[in-house]
Amino acid sequence: MLILIVEDEADIARLIRLYLEKEGFTCEVCDDGETALRYQQTLQPDLVILDVMIPKLDGLEVCARIRQGPGEKDPYILMLTARGEELDRIIGLSTGADDYMVKPFSPRELVARVRALLRRSLRHGADATAQTYQTAHFIVDLTQRVAQRQTPGGSPEALDLTPLEFDLLATFMSYPGRVWSRQHLIEKLWGEDFFGDERVVDTHIARLRKKIEPDSSQPTHVKTVTGVGYRFEDNPSQS
Repeated sequence: MLILIVEDEADIARLIRLYLEKEGFTCEVCDDGETALRYQQTLQPDLVILDVMIPKLDGLEVCARIRQGPGEKDPYILMLTARGEELDRIIGLSTGADDYMVKPFSPRELVARVRALLRRSLRHGADATAQTYQTAHFIVDLTQRVAQRQTPGGSPEALDLTPLEFDLLATFMSYPGRVWSRQHLIEKLWGEDFFGDERVVDTHIARLRKKIEPDSSQPTHVKTVTGVGYRFEDNPSQS
């Protein structure tokens, strides 16, 4: 597993690299946004650890461009920020990050977060023989990791989802009608060693809704169950 560390504070970058390489990961390091984008295209890392405050292009812009740009891999992105305000965290996640950590952080916790994200990738690889989920409006191919929207009388339309958004939709479609609490979704998608705020789920749900709902302010597929969590609703495919 290759991890790209984008951090302009040399001591922090060395510390992160030290701990990750002790755990058997291969790491590359750069210290500015432009180099990060170039490395991401050429190295195709499995995960990017991305500081928000870096030179040339900040981490939020780098994150957004990684998600928008073509590539053989769509890496998981863990953002680092020295600012703990809730707004900064929400902005970071809205650009396509999968998780965030606020400085100062525990290197051991960072390793645990990295393992939780990459373990999702390994789990899905093991499940690649599992099937295609299909409902009246959506198709999810777990083998190819492709999600599509059914269009009336036309060819299916590809959905541009991040890895975590894909995992969310696939999870919902695997049990239509089931109510998922935030904690259940975290255990399913992040793993049991997730250390963050469970409200991170709400941000990813909001992003998914913008991509699959006709009107994200009045969702018809991913519905909120007040005081509990979320439920996916769609008629079974008739094909």
